[in-house]
Amino acid sequence: MSSVALPHLRVDRGRALALPALSLLLLATAVIGLGTGAIRIPASGVLGALMRGVDGSASQGDDQIVLMLRLPRVLMAALVGASLACSGAAMQGLFRNPLVEPGLIGVSAGAALGAIGMMVLGTPLLAVLPAFAGSLSVAATAFVGGLTATMLVYVLGRRRAGMATLLLAGVAINAIAMAGVGLLTFMANERQLRDLSFWTLGSLGGTDWRRLAAVALPMLLPVLWLPRYARALNALLLGETEAALLGFHPQRVRVRLIVLVALATSAAVAMCGVIGFVGLLVPHVLRLVWGPDHRLLMPGSALAGASLLIAADAVARIVVVPAELPIGVLTALLGGPFFLWLLMRTRIGEAQA
Repeated sequence: MSSVALPHLRVDRGRALALPALSLLLLATAVIGLGTGAIRIPASGVLGALMRGVDGSASQGDDQIVLMLRLPRVLMAALVGASLACSGAAMQGLFRNPLVEPGLIGVSAGAALGAIGMMVLGTPLLAVLPAFAGSLSVAATAFVGGLTATMLVYVLGRRRAGMATLLLAGVAINAIAMAGVGLLTFMANERQLRDLSFWTLGSLGGTDWRRLAAVALPMLLPVLWLPRYARALNALLLGETEAALLGFHPQRVRVRLIVLVALATSAAVAMCGVIGFVGLLVPHVLRLVWGPDHRLLMPGSALAGASLLIAADAVARIVVVPAELPIGVLTALLGGPFFLWLLMRTRIGEAQA
């Protein structure tokens, strides 16, 4: 990747301090998330349990609740939120459109089709597998489905130059995958329908250390790697020709970004279901505050996305106790109105232009 300087997008020192502030927000949200649930644990109890977990002196009771039940769930929420938000920032920069989110390249719909296909058509296999292996097999088919859909979108989209064809290919693949989801839902029995409805709404329920370990790397790697393309995305804001003149390779950057986004989003959807609007909401809000500099936008989106999903999961666990509200409902309640406002604001802006 080129190291050509982009002097028109210098990082303001004041805005750069926002990243440490978001890091502190993430830590505070994590402590709150660890203490929130049917049994409330104060921050001092949470910190004590974590310290005892480090030195190996953890006891039963609150320590076990924090270390074995809530800590893997909070870490999963942080990884999923960071993956979706950072991927959203990358996609919005790549398409130069604030209305884009990772699902637009077909990855979410493809993952949903893969998971639901396994639930409905793989019943004989799931019946003989242990519960954890069955859960991982559903996640694995979702992962494969997400990557396959993204690959199809890319193969179809590259037949013509420019991003418009890629965008339209994503819309078409999304429509086909959702048609498949509708057909499989029609074929499902009552027990499968309950599983499908809960999965398609998104949930962090059932998260444990084994499930976290299975998907940590596919999500963590893109979150750490995507910010390396921040300067290339800044250059692409000027146009592909201008980016090439600055020493970047637009086609190479596009392929790498799509691969990383597909990897992160497929892993997130495979383990936690479809959690919408995080990839749209978080980067756009930060863009309104900080401007379009991806050197701040990418890591800031990861931190803010992690904080948002930890907070949403904490609310989901206590709002309808003893039941648990699907987290996708909360993110949709927050993101849906914001999306409509964003859409209307964009239309007004276009009309005034």
